[in-house]
Amino acid sequence: MFYTSGWVHVICGCMFCGKTDEMLRLLRRFSIAGRRVILVKPQLDTRTDAVSVISRSGAQHVAVSVGDSSAIEGVAGDADIVAVEEGQFFDDGLPSVVESLADAGKQVLVTGLDRDFRGIPFGPMPRLMALADQVTKLTAICMVCGEPATRTQRLIDGSPAPADSPLIVIGGMGDETYEARCRLHHEVPAVS
Repeated sequence: MFYTSGWVHVICGCMFCGKTDEMLRLLRRFSIAGRRVILVKPQLDTRTDAVSVISRSGAQHVAVSVGDSSAIEGVAGDADIVAVEEGQFFDDGLPSVVESLADAGKQVLVTGLDRDFRGIPFGPMPRLMALADQVTKLTAICMVCGEPATRTQRLIDGSPAPADSPLIVIGGMGDETYEARCRLHHEVPAVS
């Protein structure tokens, strides 16, 4: 999709649903069309090196790591398209930055988990979804029953993580820390 004015597109869902692949597919299209593209990721995301985003399928794109959302406008420069990976890891200032970029005529793509491992809306993602011009919500496949999955299950030694576990545990690139689960099979044990 090509627009002549600012636009915000949020791509969200649970882990393993293909958010990054979808964003990278769109960025390739924009690049082929001669649009200036920049991809920004949070420094907190250490699954890959600091200068690239790599999907589980192996697709990749050059990226710039930033410490917080206030740095995004500074690195956006003259880009037509500003993509933000792992939006849930950014601070609550991200929605304002995204709005500012769109108001300046840039097309902004943001990927992120819509819910944390407990099933609760995650970080700035709910606000981003509300202000977006377009939201693409993807599903994965439940690792228990094979039905569509909308939740992220965190595991500790193969068992569901309790609700009082740390909110952010970076993982999901070839490990067994997380699984995609449907509503029925998503478990969050109460604090004991």
